[in-house]
Amino acid sequence: MNKLQILIVSLIISFKVSYSQKLTHEVYFDTDKYVVPSTETSRLLLFISSLSDLDIESISIYGFCDDRGADTYNLKLSQQRADAIKTLFSENEISEDLITNVDGKGEILLKIVDETNIIKIRGLNRKVEIIVKPKPPKPKEVVKEVVVKKETTSDKIKGDIKVGDKIIFENILFKTGYARVNPESKKTLESIAKALVERNNVYFTIQGHVCCTKYTRDAVDRKTKKRNLSEARAKYVYEYFAKKGVDKRRMRYMGMRRKFPLGGDPKFDRRVEILITYVGKNQ
Repeated sequence: MNKLQILIVSLIISFKVSYSQKLTHEVYFDTDKYVVPSTETSRLLLFISSLSDLDIESISIYGFCDDRGADTYNLKLSQQRADAIKTLFSENEISEDLITNVDGKGEILLKIVDETNIIKIRGLNRKVEIIVKPKPPKPKEVVKEVVVKKETTSDKIKGDIKVGDKIIFENILFKTGYARVNPESKKTLESIAKALVERNNVYFTIQGHVCCTKYTRDAVDRKTKKRNLSEARAKYVYEYFAKKGVDKRRMRYMGMRRKFPLGGDPKFDRRVEILITYVGKNQ
């Protein structure tokens, strides 16, 4: 086997290993508590943020206790800890459909942890373990390329529209937990603004959306710490259009929370769309 063949084999092996490995994180709790401490919340949010670009297959959440309580008490407390972590995931735009296990396992025996200090051992056993399993890469398919011109959002605005039409801003995606669009979306947003400047007989409402939050509550804007992320996204687009020359009298904005999911990949629910409210004669 020559050097090139050895290199190829090594790359294939490392590629398979990287996707077979699971991401893990542990959250620690105070004695007899299932409320997540603030320091642990910050650590968990950093972990969740690192998952934003990962294609996730499943998330498992397992709660544990130290050895001091009765079995029934420990089982209940460990389940409450697991449920608390699931809630934090849901409130930070991680789809509950990805969370396949939320289980309280009860106590961990003292001897399992590699430590001699009993107080430290018990502190390490009061925890929740999170296991994130990425999806394996899809095999590349060789297909014959057929060039079909797709109607863009700008094309729709320039076309035949009427009151009540709703136009989704395709390819305008937001980073998880933030109101600003991804850098690659800026060019598309600029073309939409230009189309709206030219089509000055159209009045509309900018509607912002979020995904995956629990009980239809809005998501938290990580920059301002306010629970108004869908409105913040709509306002961001409103102010952007105004800077590009769209008359503010033609626009209003509002947050739609997570009431209208599209039913596909959660990232597409982090979106903005416009509802046409008035179409006048061409000016």
